[in-house]
Amino acid sequence: MQNPSDDPVKRHLIDPAPRFRDRRNLLPAVFLDRDGVINEEVHYLSRIEDLRLIDGVADAICKLNDAGIPVIVVTNQSAVARGYITEDQLLDIHKAMVAMLAQQHASLQGIFYSPYHEKGEGDYRRETTCRKPEPGMLLAAADEFAISLPDSVLVGDRINDIRAGHAAGARAIMVRTGHGAKETRQPESSEADFIADDLAAAVDEILRSMIVR
Repeated sequence: MQNPSDDPVKRHLIDPAPRFRDRRNLLPAVFLDRDGVINEEVHYLSRIEDLRLIDGVADAICKLNDAGIPVIVVTNQSAVARGYITEDQLLDIHKAMVAMLAQQHASLQGIFYSPYHEKGEGDYRRETTCRKPEPGMLLAAADEFAISLPDSVLVGDRINDIRAGHAAGARAIMVRTGHGAKETRQPESSEADFIADDLAAAVDEILRSMIVR
């Protein structure tokens, strides 16, 4: 296995909109984990046919879009490292997810993903600073879009999501969807700044008290 490394962070479907790249005026953003937050948790999702949005997700993202807050996905995808899916297939899933959101007028500014795992295969077998709970994906996204991390919030369903958000200097919310149904009952869930039932409730809290636009 290779030593922990600062691998170039992988990206899909990056929005070229220049309004999110004014380095003189850094913006807050909302970072979203994917599985269990945006789409229903499926063990190593590998087929578009199994991709289903969680109820209320598109409307929640629309609220952030309407508030002018960048919405950026940061997702561990060890299914690639384990050989269950290729990066090309992962891109197809992400295109399908973006299309599903667009049908309900919701949009993402980009998707950052880590295909690596310490028990993966071939070149994907490695420890890396871009896999949560390390903050590499958030740091890369902040640079890409001129984001103020201390003013930003990450929403995830795992304790490792919360730790990645905090490691990047952002605040973090845990949701009870996906793995959150179990992980919010763990003592470590107290590390979260807030616990919400789902993304819709998390976004309401973000707009109420965490990001003021």
